[in-house]
Amino acid sequence: MIAEIGQITLIMSLCLAALLAVLPMLGTYTGQGRLITSAQPLTFALVTMLSISFATLVLTFLFDDFSVQYVAQNSNRLLPAFYKVSATWGGHEGSLLLWILILSLWTGAVALFARQLPIILYARILSVLGIIAVGFIAFSLFTSNPFIRYLPEFPLEGASLNPLLQDIGLILHPPLLYMGYVGFSVAFAFAVAALLDGKLDSAWLRWCRPWSLVAWLFLTLGIVLGSWWAYYELGWGGWWFWDPVENASFLPWLAGTALIHSLSVSEKRGLFKNWTVLLAIITFSLSLLGTFLVRSGVLTSVHAFASDPERGYFILWLLGITVGGSLSLYAWRASTVRSQNRYALLSRENFLLINNVLLMVATFVVLLGTLYPLIVEAFNQGPLSVGPPYFNAIFVPLGIIIMLLLGIGTVLRWKQNSLTDVLSRLTSSIVISIIFGLAFNLLVFAELNFSVVLAGVLCAWIVLTTLVDIRHKLRNKAWLKGFLSLPLSYLGMVLAHVGLGLTALGIAVVSNFAIDKDLRMSIGESVTVGAYEFELMSIDDVMGPNYTSKQGIIALSGEGEITAYIHPEKRRYIPSGQVMTEAAISAGLSKDIYVAMGEEIDNGTWAMRIHIKPMVRFIWLGGLMMALGGLLAAWDKRYRRKLKQLAQQPSSLEVQP
Repeated sequence: MIAEIGQITLIMSLCLAALLAVLPMLGTYTGQGRLITSAQPLTFALVTMLSISFATLVLTFLFDDFSVQYVAQNSNRLLPAFYKVSATWGGHEGSLLLWILILSLWTGAVALFARQLPIILYARILSVLGIIAVGFIAFSLFTSNPFIRYLPEFPLEGASLNPLLQDIGLILHPPLLYMGYVGFSVAFAFAVAALLDGKLDSAWLRWCRPWSLVAWLFLTLGIVLGSWWAYYELGWGGWWFWDPVENASFLPWLAGTALIHSLSVSEKRGLFKNWTVLLAIITFSLSLLGTFLVRSGVLTSVHAFASDPERGYFILWLLGITVGGSLSLYAWRASTVRSQNRYALLSRENFLLINNVLLMVATFVVLLGTLYPLIVEAFNQGPLSVGPPYFNAIFVPLGIIIMLLLGIGTVLRWKQNSLTDVLSRLTSSIVISIIFGLAFNLLVFAELNFSVVLAGVLCAWIVLTTLVDIRHKLRNKAWLKGFLSLPLSYLGMVLAHVGLGLTALGIAVVSNFAIDKDLRMSIGESVTVGAYEFELMSIDDVMGPNYTSKQGIIALSGEGEITAYIHPEKRRYIPSGQVMTEAAISAGLSKDIYVAMGEEIDNGTWAMRIHIKPMVRFIWLGGLMMALGGLLAAWDKRYRRKLKQLAQQPSSLEVQP
C-alpha cells in the first residue's frame, strides 16, 4: 500500500504542476488576480505531494519491500539502514524522483522567500518552474516509475546496491549535485519571466544573483565531493579523469561561474543584460544536457545510469523544447533588454567580459570533447576516445589566461582607469609573484618544474592583487575595522578567488610530483617508496555487515620510526559476489600516502599500489573555499535591503480581483 500512496501522490503532483504552469501565467495576461495569486498555494501543494511521494519510496527501502521492482534491484536485507536510505537515489528511477523533489523545493523556496517581487514577475517565475516540473514528472511517471511492482510474483531477496555506491560519498554527493543542477532552473525561470515582461531591471538582477550564487555553491560542493569520493573509493588515486559524466557537471559549473560574474556587472553597472539572460538560459540548458548524458544510455561510465533508448528520447525532447523555446524567446525579445551604459577598454567591466567569454570558450572546449565521440559513433565511424591529453592541451592554457586576467581585473576600477596608475599598482605584485613561484618550487621540492612555478606564480598573483584591491578600499581607514566593514559579497569574492589559486597550486603539484608504484609485497616484507618505508605486517579476515574482507595491516615508517598503521582492504560483497578495493589513506595537508591492495598473486604475496600525493588536499580545500565564498556573497544583507525597496514599486500590470 505504501508504494501505491507514492504513485498516487506522484500523479497528483503532475496535475498540480500542470495547473501551476498554466493558471498563474494565464492570469498575468488576463489580469485576473485569483489566477495570479494561485501560484503560491499550488506551489506549496506540489512540494507537499512530491515530499510524500519521495518519503514513501524511502519507506519501501527501509521495509525491504522487494515487490517494488526498483527496491529489489537496488537493495537487500543485509544492507545497513543508512545505505538503504541512500539507495533510494542509487539508481535511475529514484535519483530522478530526488531531482524532481529538489526542483519542487527550489520552487517552494522561491514562493516563500521571493514574495516581495512584483506580483507579475513572481507569478511568471513560478509558472516557468511549473512547466519544467511537468516535463520531469511526466518523464518519471511514463518512462521511469520507481513504484512499479513485480506482480504476481516477486523475489524474496533483493539484488543489492552497487558496492561502489555503499559509501558516505553517495549519501551526500547526488543531493548536493542536484541542488546545483536544479538550482539554476531558478535563474532560468527569472530570465524567461524577464523576457516575457520585456524588461530586465534592477529587481530581476538583484533577485536572481543570490539564487544563482546558492545554486553555484551547491554545484561546487557536489563536484568537490565527487572528486574526493572518486579519489578514495575507486582505488586509482586520481582526483579527476575527464570522464564524460564528470564533464556533465563541470559544464554548468563553468557557465554558472560566468553567469554570477555577469550578474554582478549587470546589477552594478547596468551592462551585459542580454549576455546575462543568455548565460542563465545556457547554464540551465547545460544542466539538462548533463541529465541527458547521464540517463540516456549514450555514455558508459561508473557514474552513469544504465537506461533504455526510450528514456533518452524523452529527455532529448525535453531538452529540445526547453532550449529551443527559451532561445527562440530570447531571439524575439532580446532587443528589449539591451544595455545603454558605456565603459572604457581599460576597465573592470571589460576584463570581466573578457573572462566571461574565455569561460564560455572553455565550456565549449569541454562540451566538444565530451560530445564529439558520441557524434562520430552516431555516424557509424567507429568508437573514438577523447581523453586527458585533449582537455589538458586546450583547457589548461585557457585557465592560465583566465587567472592572469582575473588578477588584473581585481585591481581595476569601474568605468575607466589610467594605464600608468594600473601599472604602478601591479608592478610589485608581478615581481613578488614570480619570486614566490620560484622560491616555493625550489624550497619545497628542490627540483625546478615549470608547471609548479607557474601555478605558484598564479596563486600568489591572485592573492597579491586581491590585497592591493583591499588596501585601496581601506585607504584612510583602520585596517581591522575597515576589513570587517567590507560587504559580505566582496569578502566572498576574495575567498573564492583565493580558493581558485589554491586549487590550481594543488593540481600542479600533485600532477608533477606524485609518486606512483605498483609492486608485490609478502607478509613481513618491507619496501621503500619515496622517503617512506612500508612493511606488510599481516593479512586478516574481516567480516562486515554485508561483506567479507581481506584486510592488510601496513606499518608506515618515516626516518626510521613507525608513524602510522594503515589498513587497505579487498572486500567481497555477499549478495552480489562483487570484489572491491578499499584504499587506505594516511592523510595530511602537505601530502597523502595512499595504498590500494590488489589481488593475491600467490600464497602470502599481494599486489599493492602505493601513491604519495603531495598537496592533493589543496584541490578540495580550494573548492571548499570557493563554495564558502559563494555562501558569503549570497548572504549579503544589502540584497535584502535593496529588494525590500524594490518590492514597494508598483507592478507594471493592473491586477483585477
